[in-house]
Amino acid sequence: MFIMFDQLRYDYLSCAGHPHLHTPNMDKLANRGVRFSRCYVQSPICGASRMSFYTGRYVHSHGAAWNNFPLKVGEQTLGDHLRDCGMNSWLVGKTHMAADTQGMERLGINADSVIGARVSECGFDVYVREDGLPARGPDGAYDSKPSSYNAYLNEKQYPGDNPWHDYANSGIEDDMQIASGWLLKHSSKPANIREEDSETPWLTREAIAFTEKMQASDKPWHCHLSYIKPHWPYIVPEPYHNMFSADSVLPVVRSEQERIDAHPVYEAYFSNAIGQAISTEGVRDVVVPAYMGLIKQCDDQLGVLFEHMEKTGLMENTMIVVTSDHGDYLGDHWLGEKDLFHDCSVKVPLIIYDPSSDADATRGTVCDELVESIDLAATFVEVAGGEVPDNIIEGRSLLPFLHDKQPEQWREYAISEFDYSATMMAGKLELEPRDARLFMVADKRWKFMHAEGGFRPMLFDMKADPNELEDLGDSAKHNDVIEMMYERLGEWARRCSQRTTKSETAIKNMRGKSRRKGILLGVVDGSELDDDVLATVQGVAKTNYTSDDQ
Repeated sequence: MFIMFDQLRYDYLSCAGHPHLHTPNMDKLANRGVRFSRCYVQSPICGASRMSFYTGRYVHSHGAAWNNFPLKVGEQTLGDHLRDCGMNSWLVGKTHMAADTQGMERLGINADSVIGARVSECGFDVYVREDGLPARGPDGAYDSKPSSYNAYLNEKQYPGDNPWHDYANSGIEDDMQIASGWLLKHSSKPANIREEDSETPWLTREAIAFTEKMQASDKPWHCHLSYIKPHWPYIVPEPYHNMFSADSVLPVVRSEQERIDAHPVYEAYFSNAIGQAISTEGVRDVVVPAYMGLIKQCDDQLGVLFEHMEKTGLMENTMIVVTSDHGDYLGDHWLGEKDLFHDCSVKVPLIIYDPSSDADATRGTVCDELVESIDLAATFVEVAGGEVPDNIIEGRSLLPFLHDKQPEQWREYAISEFDYSATMMAGKLELEPRDARLFMVADKRWKFMHAEGGFRPMLFDMKADPNELEDLGDSAKHNDVIEMMYERLGEWARRCSQRTTKSETAIKNMRGKSRRKGILLGVVDGSELDDDVLATVQGVAKTNYTSDDQ
């Protein structure tokens, strides 16, 4: 059971130290499994991050670098790898995946075929898909796919063509006017929907129905339960809307010094509408409590799911993973949303519960090794009994950490990427799309960011400055560290990432075999060859075409 929450910060769990937001069900899972405290996503934006989770490959490799950038036909995903292991892979919820329709048309792949449906759905068989983004404006809809959730709300007699917005993500004024959740001033209002009909409980019921359906089959399954929340709009139904107040809001992590001689890309982001809005006086006091309420509802629904799994025996034989696709700045560093590489954006919670006895020694522990989101694909393949195809999947299995074993030569640094070429910030900086790209290299002490386009780097000393407030990217005293990080970035960029059709083993087995297939280069007189190889190029000719008689 691969559970992903959307935009859940790593530090907004009580097991991670949040003093006011209690998440007993996530904490219970952490007590039964391993919590990874240094898990970095491969991009701090929904679509690109998720495609790395699903392929086990860096954004640099799969190419779906921004929301609604199609995942190209031919990229193998969890579904492909797990089906090779005899395990079906199902989706309940969100992927934010865009299909490569042009590639499918070029190859003659019909979207209505089984293979076409899987290629269109990131390799999953779909139980229910809902990306939770049926927003609409004067130029049309952000997501033109039919909304399963809107259909559900209509069945429940919520009127209109977009009840997702009008009820699930809006409050209501005294004069019956819609108080849209898009307006942050309404975040403290309760969403105008029955709590049981809001997105998170609805998806929980869908997940439970999925498990009941699977119980009729003996075949092993993988379910990606992908919740829509606590992603914006920041509004939540009763009773969660007033569980937290301004007194529950942690002090903002930012300083005026950050804005002085700021890195141009960072400045473009804290100067945008989102950064300015969340930094407006009083806004965090209504937004953050709503965000916390959304998380509390998510945790309660995990409790509902876990109770069902306990009653049906699924807890005894089902690995459970809880994570997120990225975090949320919530005003830290003068920023809103996600996008850049501060921990509150690029680091995510990761809890893995392995029911096998092999994991008994690590229950309730915290692993502080550098983990990347692509490691989950490798982990799932190994759990399913397969051999990780390391010429395709670039992550590494986390099973050794779960089973109290130390893997050989674990990574010294983690990588994340951000392609902001489609944003207003790239336009403001007058960058060509190929130059609007950022790369993060992080180890246990240093975090480094390289920006294409001729900009200086950014650098943070995570030991001396855990809040990432002092950018050392232009410090001459840190040239050695910056040089080391550039060497690492170069090492990573030189990895063999596109040779996916041949494994290392297959390539080694090809060495020296061409002679036995008749390609005899570098032979002088034949004494260099085995007799059977030489025999294939010797013998009596039936006719002499070089004689004068021919």
